[in-house]
Amino acid sequence: MTLTVPRRPTPASVQVGRGLFFVAMLVVSALILLPILIIAFTAFKPVGEVNAFPPSLLPAQWTLDNFARIFSDLPFGRLILNSFVFAGGVTLCALVFDSLAAYVLARIDFRGSRLLLVIIVASLMIPFQATLIPIYQLVSDLGWVNTFWGLIIPRAADAFGIFFLRQFFLSLPRDLDSAARIDGASEFRIFRSIVIPNAVPALMTLGIYTFVNNWNDLLWPLVFTTEQDMGTITSGLTLLTGPSGIIPYGVMMAGSLIAVIPLAVMFLFVQRRFIESVASTGLK
Repeated sequence: MTLTVPRRPTPASVQVGRGLFFVAMLVVSALILLPILIIAFTAFKPVGEVNAFPPSLLPAQWTLDNFARIFSDLPFGRLILNSFVFAGGVTLCALVFDSLAAYVLARIDFRGSRLLLVIIVASLMIPFQATLIPIYQLVSDLGWVNTFWGLIIPRAADAFGIFFLRQFFLSLPRDLDSAARIDGASEFRIFRSIVIPNAVPALMTLGIYTFVNNWNDLLWPLVFTTEQDMGTITSGLTLLTGPSGIIPYGVMMAGSLIAVIPLAVMFLFVQRRFIESVASTGLK
């Protein structure tokens, strides 16, 4: 005989609280999605509707002229390729160099390691703008202006990435390292065969963060590229402003919408793994 315990009715106050929480989440979600919807709908509006007052959210007449103009007014295909090379190159280099530095700081005891870690963490306090001019001077002396070398190499390593991966490497059991050393494995073999396979969640989290941050960056490619063919999507969109200061908002929104699509597709493919990565690395 199976006994069933009757469920207690949910108090009215709890139901009201849940309802208010649901309504609040709908309002917050609408506020977050509203700018994205404005960008998407403005990209399909003709010039007359974009400049009309009062503005409307939905276009009365849908058009693809803005998308045609973004490719005719700018070498937009080249800008997209440059953005992929820039963001992808920085991400790949950062994952390699940050993981190597983090492994040394987390798994190898040597004199001065704590001081080195303090210096790396302290560098996070320095504003990016304060180092921009010295870095540009160095890149210019090397002849790397308007090259992918000048865009990627200065960002090949990042203090945040080193600190982030170091904290994750510290959570891995050191018994794995000791067992590998007893078997005669070198430090690089331990790093490649033991630490990296166990650090995939952290590497994925850092990789997505680095790629998105550099894909959306405006100031860096704007400073280090002066030729139109070497620009990225973000820096290329700034060229749409004419001599008279008139901004073609419809064309700019079309370019912005195209720039968002690769990030949205990437997140859809890695959404589940990304959430698991954030949870496993203890980020909130």
